[in-house]
Amino acid sequence: MADIQVGNIVGRNSYKCDILFRVKKIDGNKVELQGEDLRLVADAPLDDLVIIEESDRKKREKKQKDHEESCYQLFRQDRKLIREKNEYDVTSGYTKRNSYFEVPGKVLHLDGDPLYLKKCTQVYDRLGVPVYGVHLKEKEMPLQIASLIEMVRPDILVITGHDAYSKSKGTESELKAYRNSGHFVDTVKEARKVVPYMDHLVIFAGACQSNFQSLLKAGANFASSPNRINIHALDPVYVVSKVSLTPFLERVGVWDVLKTSLTGEEGLGGVETSGSLRRGMPHYIDEEEDS
Repeated sequence: MADIQVGNIVGRNSYKCDILFRVKKIDGNKVELQGEDLRLVADAPLDDLVIIEESDRKKREKKQKDHEESCYQLFRQDRKLIREKNEYDVTSGYTKRNSYFEVPGKVLHLDGDPLYLKKCTQVYDRLGVPVYGVHLKEKEMPLQIASLIEMVRPDILVITGHDAYSKSKGTESELKAYRNSGHFVDTVKEARKVVPYMDHLVIFAGACQSNFQSLLKAGANFASSPNRINIHALDPVYVVSKVSLTPFLERVGVWDVLKTSLTGEEGLGGVETSGSLRRGMPHYIDEEEDS
């Protein structure tokens, strides 16, 4: 068996290496793992792990990239249709190209994983969604969220990172059975003390296997995971980007966000919500953009 070190990409033999993990910490024979593409944390014995060969890893990465690109293209296609409708609505049908401008909703994205945060901000940029990203450990999020909201003044808040449900620690309804759901719930509650109304601050909260019901009761608009399954690292991005790019006079239905997600209704859900995008006329050219 190859010498396993922190940072290695590994799989679990007992699960037929179905998920790729990064080794986060090694303590004797106990290893703490974080999903490479899924927002999941897990513990495993050292002797159950195997380093994934480079060829196998590249094959899996290509399959994953293809899936992500397909989701991105579907989102772009949906976005194109919305923009065409927006242009017609704003100008009452008498339109010239670029005759109006758009101000998408601003996202404050809290992430317990710095690598995932980097991946997410790259996709936000690609989609044209303004974002302020912050890496915080999940247990620190409830303590920092109020001051961050006051500083950033976001339209949309993402509270995510890693999570996991352990049947041995309690039932699905008990927060003690989850690694980080309790921290996510507390963060949502603290955010709602600052901005109580769901359409004034849209909140996505959760990660893999999170306590969906508790997050919604705390005040989240969207959350994971109804069926306690794993969600993709980029799922929060596509959920809130749909809200950011939908006009505030229009409603975003739950299916509207699920159809462009990577996981779907078993891993994501929520309530209908107002969009955050505002439109204006006439179109102007920002001096910084022009230079």
